[in-house]
Amino acid sequence: MNNEKNIAILKEKVEEVRICLFTTLSDKDEFSSRPMATAKVEEDGSIWFFTNEYSLKSTEISKENQVTLGYSSPSDNTYVTINGKAELVDDQVRKEAYFSAPVKAWFPDGIEDPRLILIKVSPATAEYWDGSSSKVVVAFNMIKAIVTGGQYEEGKHDKINF
Repeated sequence: MNNEKNIAILKEKVEEVRICLFTTLSDKDEFSSRPMATAKVEEDGSIWFFTNEYSLKSTEISKENQVTLGYSSPSDNTYVTINGKAELVDDQVRKEAYFSAPVKAWFPDGIEDPRLILIKVSPATAEYWDGSSSKVVVAFNMIKAIVTGGQYEEGKHDKINF
């Protein structure tokens, strides 16, 4: 698969779900996860988030920039996991372009908040599962597999490299 097609798939899935568990590595070599809203997926596949420059996640990214993003939408049967490298970016143009009303809840001073910084995640690999069927169809296919002794297979699953 070419990279443009991979990026298009990634962009579609991430924008569909928007909220992920953003996982970093702590200074004790333990995984540390928190929910975060995606601010933007750019055409090159980079994924952007707003954060507090002085937060624990920012400190963790500064020490170890390998991160994992886990997107999940059970109601749509869509799941995505992304491994990549994160970096802290202070880009006023992007702050203005990507800032939204929900972000203001964390940063009431808006883009002028001195703590506000962006995280850019450059994906290296991704994996997704997309079962586009309704819950009724999924349940029927699971029961069918159990009754017939077959294996349940629903939707699409793929691994993507960038």
